[in-house]
Amino acid sequence: MAAIETFALTKEYVQGGGCRDVSLTVGRREIFGLLGPNGAGKSTLVKTLVGLLKPTGGRALILGRPLGDLAARRRIGFLPESFAYQPWLSARELLAFHGALAGLSREETKQRSAAVLDLVGLREVPGRIGTFSKGMRQRLGLACALVADPELVFLDEPTSALDPLGRRAVRELLLRLKAQGKTVFLNSHLLSEVELICDRVAVIKGGAVIYQGELSGLLAGARRVELKLGAVSEGVRRVLATFDPAYALTGRLVTLNVATEQVPALVQALVAAGAALYEVKPAAGTLEDAFVELVGTGGGGADGDHPALHSA
Repeated sequence: MAAIETFALTKEYVQGGGCRDVSLTVGRREIFGLLGPNGAGKSTLVKTLVGLLKPTGGRALILGRPLGDLAARRRIGFLPESFAYQPWLSARELLAFHGALAGLSREETKQRSAAVLDLVGLREVPGRIGTFSKGMRQRLGLACALVADPELVFLDEPTSALDPLGRRAVRELLLRLKAQGKTVFLNSHLLSEVELICDRVAVIKGGAVIYQGELSGLLAGARRVELKLGAVSEGVRRVLATFDPAYALTGRLVTLNVATEQVPALVQALVAAGAALYEVKPAAGTLEDAFVELVGTGGGGADGDHPALHSA
């Protein structure tokens, strides 16, 4: 049984935007990444899956149960992109509150609180939440999402406030959750994070899913060719710009996006322009290359998401 299944799931707003006809399958014990440009519908989809928004069409199953099912909701954890906690509480008091909401006993909450605070590196942090740094609050949010030991965890930008060391710690934590048999649904704008830990991804644009599958399949779409040339004349530059206006030239090494079937024509045009061509080979594409090629530079709709993705 899949962790998440959606069937033409739709959530549209009166003013426009949202997501439509989303059909996804997220397997158990995998880290699944959701990607998309600003306003693509990512946050709407996540909020619909966790039960914060009511769909306007289609249906979905969460851990084999329909959306809104109380038993299923007790088995999921959620870290929203934007959250604020009562500044007068301590970390343990906040977790005790979340444990009670999840139906845990006091003893269970006490044990789980200690475990998750240790997991996110906050076990020895004293004081009230109001004194916490932004990164500490982000870690505390992760602890809240995990306190009930969920089977399925939704994380919306879990590393947005963390420094590189903190991001690495979260990556290791997510891989540990996967090793424990849990499923992680990750919405992130840090493409490098997604590339490092996700098993499969979905790309959403304009509210619709335009790709779903393994990262290797998405990276195969980044069609980059590397050329080693002799002297690069203006005529050669014009040929390169014809095939890819955004080509990159470093010394005499050229990298450009070009479809495989266009490579022979590119070579012929370069030779005709007087280029000395020493090498032609495929260049390793990055997730950023694949993403830009797939969705372009535009977004779609108004969803309240972050600005365009980046790979910092």
